[in-house]
Amino acid sequence: MEKRIIEKMCCPFDHSDLQLTIFREENEIVQEGLFTCPKCARYYPIITGIPIMSPDEFREPDFERPFLEKWKDLLPKKLSQNEEVFRIEEK
Repeated sequence: MEKRIIEKMCCPFDHSDLQLTIFREENEIVQEGLFTCPKCARYYPIITGIPIMSPDEFREPDFERPFLEKWKDLLPKKLSQNEEVFRIEEK
């Protein structure tokens, strides 16, 4: 995902600006990272350069699990462990 596109991204749930954490980047392209929405607390992984921004009911925990395992030390501490909820847990 090119950085110039990232600046235009918003949360598909509530249209808020997203925060980006980059885990791996190659030639100015984010290969792996995580978008988080400060308003609704949802997270959206970027896997092999593609943001996973589907509605909750269409997301696939089995697809995202290896990504979350790989980057678990860099993920927000309050990332939900519930596979049915794609959110950062409230404090």
